[in-house]
This record gives sequence, C-alpha cells and structure tokens, in this order.
Amino acid sequence: MVVPSDAAPVVPDGAVHVPAGLYHLGSDAHYSEEAPVHRVHLEEFWIDRCAVTNAQYAAFVTATGYVTVAERPLDPADFPGAPPENLLPGSLVFTRTRGPVDLRHLSQWWSWTPGASWRHPEGPGSHLGDRAAHPVVHVAHEDAQAYCDWAGTTLPTESQWEAAARGGLEQAAYVWGDEPEGPSQRLANYWHGDFPWRPEPGYGTTAPVGSFPPNGYGLYDMAGNVWEWTSDWYAVPTPSLLASSGTAGGDEHPCCMPAPPAATEGDSYDPAQPQFRVPRRVIKGGSFLCADSYCLRYRPAARRPQMIDTGMSHIGFRTVR
Repeated sequence: MVVPSDAAPVVPDGAVHVPAGLYHLGSDAHYSEEAPVHRVHLEEFWIDRCAVTNAQYAAFVTATGYVTVAERPLDPADFPGAPPENLLPGSLVFTRTRGPVDLRHLSQWWSWTPGASWRHPEGPGSHLGDRAAHPVVHVAHEDAQAYCDWAGTTLPTESQWEAAARGGLEQAAYVWGDEPEGPSQRLANYWHGDFPWRPEPGYGTTAPVGSFPPNGYGLYDMAGNVWEWTSDWYAVPTPSLLASSGTAGGDEHPCCMPAPPAATEGDSYDPAQPQFRVPRRVIKGGSFLCADSYCLRYRPAARRPQMIDTGMSHIGFRTVR
C-alpha cells in the first residue's frame, strides 16, 4: 500500500484511484449503441492498472483448482441437434485469412476450436510460452467473476470502466484525446494494416500489458489489446430505459444525480437471434482486432454485447475495488 501524498487516498498495490465526481459518458458521434451522452455521478473507486495477466490467472487456478468454461464439456441438452464433435470443450479463436475477404462475414476469421482455452490460446499444441505478461483470454464472464471472488475484488460497472478509460479527459474521442493516432505514433494495440489478413509488424495479436502509453490516470490498455468484461447487462440505451433510470435529466448536484441506465438480464437477450437464450454483458475497450476500416471501437465510449458463456481469443478483464 502506498500513499502518493498527504492529500491522496490510500491506493492498493497495482491499482489506480478514480475520484468521485460527475462524468459525461457515451458518445453521440460514433456508433448508435453508444448514444446518447448521459451524466452519471460515481463514488470513488480503485481499478487495476493493467488487465489480469496469464501469470495472475495461473496463480488463481493453482490456488483454487478452478476449471474455466472453455475447459468444460458442453451439455448436449443446451445444444439440441449438435453433432458430438461440436460438444467438446473449446473456444472461439481468431485466425488470419489468406487475403482480403468480405468483412460482413466474420465466420471467415473466427472458428470454434476444440481444446482452445486460456492455457492454449490457439487450440491444441499452442501454449502460453513467453506470454505470462499478456492479458488472459478465453475467459467467460463467470471465469472472470470467479477470479474476482478469489481476489476480493469485483468487475467494474460499464460506467466505472468508461470513466476510468477517459483518464480525466472530458468527452474525448480516444483515451489520449480527440485526434486519431498519427502515422509516427504508437498509442494502442489495435489492428494496423489490412484486416483481417495482413497486420503490420508488432500488431495482430495480444501484447504484454503496459506495452503502450498509459492514459491520464496511469491506466494501461484501456484502448485495444483485449476487450474487457464489465458487470453490466447489455442493452441499447433507449429513451424508455433512460427515463426509467432518470439518467436523461435530474438535478446537477452530485447527491441527486441518477444512476446509469440499469439494464436487466431480460433486456440483454439478442432480439436478432431469439433461438439463443443466453444473456449478454457489456464488454469495453476494443482489442487488437479493432481496425479503423471495420471496428472503430478502441474508444472509451465504445461498447459491445458478449454472451456470458462465451470466451474468445480477444476478451479478458480487469478488476475494481
């Protein structure tokens, strides 16, 4: 435990303090699911400086014997009609294509891979090797929550995550400011090159945490590297949802500010895929796969839904306390 100054709060090791205050979150200038900009008052909290690494997750597994969702056989009752070979333990793995492809069909670079897990990021035969300092991936929501329960922490809410990602920059488009990364800059691990087949050297995969500059709060990889789980159910913030939470208006005094939109598990089901009754949580931050030509989501306001039972090779997490 360290105390940076007489006026500063006590900061847990490896965590950064985010002060209580009024934050303007969301964006009206990018993807529709980020709108509208809304005001939220947050109490102070501490958030991990970096995403949880393979080394940290290995320590948790060693101490508890925990088995992740990707390492457990699937229940045939949950997947009626699925062939037996599709019920083996595994996870979704990104694989570069051989050349340019139609970006409307993501199945060209994502494949269900039996044997893929946090221990074997690309499937059988792959291993962590020198990736101890890389963020852990292939963790479903309950895998991240299990780590938190062991560590005495929690997953951040979407509002906490976004407020921390902004690093004190009010309504900035990126974690470093309003202008996109310049040609001579190296500010975040997102896709540089031709997606999804030809990344520039040094990109196209996860990087050790802390490889890119921190934001204004001293937090690393709040843009790119891996998407990160939050504790919130996913829902598009419709006017009715905003009104029900009071977020669309209210007194400016912090004690009277409304809570962020409170989606429920029922709100989180995908209306476009009613056959899949799997709830979804919000993930934030983008990943090494975010390309400007395809997924400009390595920004604080960006948000995506993720089925809670599905880990992937570009999803990890960090914790708060």
